[in-house]
Amino acid sequence: MQLINTITEMQALAQNTFPGKSIGFVPTMGFLHQGHLSLVERSVSECDLTVVSIFVNPAQFGANEDLDSYPRDMDRDLKLLEPLGVDYVFFPSNGMMYPSGYKTWVEVRELSDVLCGASRPGHFVGVATVVLKLVNLVKPTYMYMGEKDFQQVTVLQTMLRDLNLSTRIVPCPIIRDGNGLALSSRNTYLSPTDYPKALSLSRCITRAQELASSGERLSENILRELNILLQNSGAKPDYISIVDSRSLSPQSVVDCNSRLILAAFVGKTRLIDNGRVLLDN
Repeated sequence: MQLINTITEMQALAQNTFPGKSIGFVPTMGFLHQGHLSLVERSVSECDLTVVSIFVNPAQFGANEDLDSYPRDMDRDLKLLEPLGVDYVFFPSNGMMYPSGYKTWVEVRELSDVLCGASRPGHFVGVATVVLKLVNLVKPTYMYMGEKDFQQVTVLQTMLRDLNLSTRIVPCPIIRDGNGLALSSRNTYLSPTDYPKALSLSRCITRAQELASSGERLSENILRELNILLQNSGAKPDYISIVDSRSLSPQSVVDCNSRLILAAFVGKTRLIDNGRVLLDN
């Protein structure tokens, strides 16, 4: 496993070593958990070479968000990656990615303005910009991303298509702990009393699926019950919506493309989750 910490070295590898090989890429912000590692394992199994990036991207954090406190442990991350067969770990500095005088940003309109985009203005501009920069540097064949960040995957798939880039995103299933909580680096913020409240997010998904399987098709009725479930658990809903998984547009009636997407605050920690509503399609 080779460590790469300069842009010029990453560019040289992409130009001189990678051509003719299938390149799998897993972009991360570090503090890796089994969700990240599942993406790495799939990339290693499917591609000739695998590159993992570790970069806590300041451009996707808002002014009052947790950039400074976001968990970081490079030594731990490298120890987790070492036995998995990763070929390269790219960890550029902030100054390399956003040098003095940086002025260029990427916006995916409409898809970036709803759900998490409405709650975190500018978030997806930061995400799209950094991922485009990373794709331009690594030039991967496939980029492996978890479906926990479903809106992010949708935004980035659209960006790659619209900009005529050949990299294809491989969406991978959400990895959950034994109680159903979607794995996230931010789970480390949860106190012992917060953790049971956090389980309400995945329970909302299960309950939506139960209601749909019993014949309920009106989103309004499903969402009314889920909001009560969240509030009774002690979590504070940020948003909860049933959307068309292709466009992220709200749906009034559930169909085979419906996806429940939600975010909630548990204590000071903001968590997200999502899942299909109809499982028999």
